[in-house]
Amino acid sequence: MSESTLIYNALCLPSPDVESLIQGRMIAAMPRKFINPGQTFALYPADISLNLLPPEQHYRSSFLPIAQTVIPNLASETVLIKAWAKCELCQIVNESESLKALSQLSIWTTEGLQQILSQRSHIFLAYLRVYLLPKPFEIPTQPQNRHFVPLPKSQTVSDAKPTLSDRIFNQRQHQLQNLQPPLHPQLEELQSALISLATTNPAAKQLEQDIKVFLGWSSEQFVKQSDSDLVWINDIAKLGDRSIELEEKKSNYQAGTDFEIIVRRSLEFLGFKVEEDYKGGAGGLDLFCSQPYPLVCECKAGKSIPDRTVEELDRIGKRHLQENYMMAVRLIIGPGQPTKQLKQSAQISKINIINAMTLQKLVELKAKYPGSVNLVELKQYLETGQIDNKIEEYINQVEKQIALRSQLIELVKNYLEKTGFERASVDSLHGAFSAISSTKLHPQEMHEILIELSSPLTGYLGRIKGNDWRSDRFYFLCDLPTS
Repeated sequence: MSESTLIYNALCLPSPDVESLIQGRMIAAMPRKFINPGQTFALYPADISLNLLPPEQHYRSSFLPIAQTVIPNLASETVLIKAWAKCELCQIVNESESLKALSQLSIWTTEGLQQILSQRSHIFLAYLRVYLLPKPFEIPTQPQNRHFVPLPKSQTVSDAKPTLSDRIFNQRQHQLQNLQPPLHPQLEELQSALISLATTNPAAKQLEQDIKVFLGWSSEQFVKQSDSDLVWINDIAKLGDRSIELEEKKSNYQAGTDFEIIVRRSLEFLGFKVEEDYKGGAGGLDLFCSQPYPLVCECKAGKSIPDRTVEELDRIGKRHLQENYMMAVRLIIGPGQPTKQLKQSAQISKINIINAMTLQKLVELKAKYPGSVNLVELKQYLETGQIDNKIEEYINQVEKQIALRSQLIELVKNYLEKTGFERASVDSLHGAFSAISSTKLHPQEMHEILIELSSPLTGYLGRIKGNDWRSDRFYFLCDLPTS
């Protein structure tokens, strides 16, 4: 349950520092004066010229692109307040030999930290638990060189939207307090390099967010693709149904074309490489995919799939692909029911038949879990004849595998919460799993799945590598919803 807090002032920090706190990249700030633990306040993004060095020298190169995008407009009469914070701890740093280690764990350069320490007797390092405001508010721009500024009106705020979970914040605080070196500096550099691409490239945005989750800079995974981007998936079966309706009205040509287009898009979305040289038309193949294996597809709109479809596909396929046709997976997709004679012909010619709705279910699985559809594994289910039940079997198998992974992630999370440990061994997790699940899972098999879930490209778990698989340690990063 969330708790409410009344805040009446704001801590002034350079605007890039505030942005790093909001993004979860940092959990600490350098206030001008000591802050008492437990104190709460809003975060006021101030002019970065308050720093003793220019941004290029004060901020590390990996953070500099962000710092340069949040420089406030000095002519503006108002400042936007987006978050508030609670001080968990305030340390005093006065040893120059600690600055290099602090720099590696922060957004500041060693040079910048040394410059501050040369101007002051020590550096105050405040550990801040940051919460986003449900609705940002503006306050008048305040004079420079202030430590705290009063809010025009006190605000009641909630801790319902923390930038980081309790577990991630505690892990980060332990690492920073003990100046433990960053585990993945190369990934930090990659994340920063992706920022400029992420604004226009969804794949880059996805990877950038996944890296942030893996590094512990974010508690939430990026929504893989927006709902508006995936609306077309719902039209796969609908276009097939529409083609049946239009067939009855003797205007089926455009519906057939639309259906072929959406099947093409579906196959590309699943990961097939559709070759443009074989693009439909009279006497041409509807679709030919070259990767990851040859696949020939005939799209048949209408209430039923005609008896002659197999013969047409064989004739056109052999004409265009010659001997390569017999090596390809051959597929007929349509919304209608195949006739009895067509099923017999498909068995003889080793051709697969699937319904448009089955294709839609497969695409929906890929949309919900982007890495879930393995086309090489799927090939094993592409047998002769009508294979909707085989595709359903494959989908069910994948969903079981995802459910198991979700269960293991939840297991790690609950085990660490109950024991109070920061990380867990495979043997400990296997014992806890055996106590709650009837699923038979060998410890080494569990270890392989845990390694998969702690990959930088998945980011559900974190891993501390040991000398062998039994000495590896794992910790929780984020959930894998299956609903």
